[in-house]
Amino acid sequence: MIVVSTSLIPFLEMNGSANEAIDFYVKALDAKVVYTLRFGDLPGNRESPLPPEKKDLISYAILKIGESELQLTDNVTGSSYQKGTQVTIVVQTNDKDKATQYFEALKQRGQVNEPLQASFFSPAYGNVTDKFGVTFRILTRGQQ
Repeated sequence: MIVVSTSLIPFLEMNGSANEAIDFYVKALDAKVVYTLRFGDLPGNRESPLPPEKKDLISYAILKIGESELQLTDNVTGSSYQKGTQVTIVVQTNDKDKATQYFEALKQRGQVNEPLQASFFSPAYGNVTDKFGVTFRILTRGQQ
């Protein structure tokens, strides 16, 4: 029997300041850095035309604060960045069917930003803004 596990995690999108934010939260909140992936280390980005100044920016980082988790990234896509709107919610589950259920429900009268699909880091990942303007990243852990 598989036990379905789901959690909600705050996700911060920074404008090139994720490294500084990580250092700040480590000191201010006694956070522990669990994982860091820089854009220069992403599959395909090691030899790609990624500008040198962006290679050390954070693609994905996980901080542990007490029993909670905080995730961060740097915005390098050139999409609009507005201070105060950079917080999204990660809905993380270990069940692909549950991830699909959440994604389908949240997209009703909302907007799909990235369709739910397999990626190199997840069997089902997608990004959707619900009808209230709240953005969710649906992330399935595991190899389903």
